[in-house]
Amino acid sequence: MNTFFADLQNKINQAIEQSPAKDIEKNVKAMMSQGFAKLDLVTREEFDIQAMVLEKTRSKLEALEIRVAALEKQLAAPETEK
Repeated sequence: MNTFFADLQNKINQAIEQSPAKDIEKNVKAMMSQGFAKLDLVTREEFDIQAMVLEKTRSKLEALEIRVAALEKQLAAPETEK
């Protein structure tokens, strides 16, 4: 009985390989690949890396803004309070 199913599966696979459906699949994949290449997309990994870099940059910017505000406050204070 297992041989029957294996033979049936092989015949179905051969029919699919020789059918126009296989060519259509290849053509659709090629067209989609070309379309995606024109869109200038990035991978999820590249996106995640850039998101992490952006988060680190934001954190550093916030820290620098706090430091600058403190320095400006010191500069604005009268000489006697220094």
